[in-house]
Amino acid sequence: MRMIDFAPLSRSTIGFDRLFDLLDQTTDLAPNESFPTYDIEKAGEDAYRITLAVPGFKSDEISIEGQPNLLVVSGQRSTDRGGQYLHRGLPTRGFERRFNLADFVEVKGASLADGLLTIELKREVPEAMRPRRIEIASGAAQGPRQIEGQQAA
Repeated sequence: MRMIDFAPLSRSTIGFDRLFDLLDQTTDLAPNESFPTYDIEKAGEDAYRITLAVPGFKSDEISIEGQPNLLVVSGQRSTDRGGQYLHRGLPTRGFERRFNLADFVEVKGASLADGLLTIELKREVPEAMRPRRIEIASGAAQGPRQIEGQQAA
């Protein structure tokens, strides 16, 4: 794997700390972080859906925690399921999956059905942060302006 050093960029930029931290985190991923498998789907203009395969987990064994710009999904199966196993192929270990979220992305709901955990996300930008159109006034319509305290010649 090729390692990239972002130190020169971070020394010459201001305000991009979070971006460089995200890039560093993606290069530090452990190679065996494959459980649970997941899909990320764009469900609309500002809507997203994360689907995780969590076979054998019950809803009370899974925790979903929303933090600023971070979604943490973790699960811990109870060890006492009863029965005598001849073969154990379903994963019984716990897991923790972290998803970095963009600004203003919030969790809207979650459901568990048929071994699939579905998390609904939506980006809701506050009205004050949305782009707005600024009208340009025509210079001819304003007429001459007088500076207060001085008389026009």
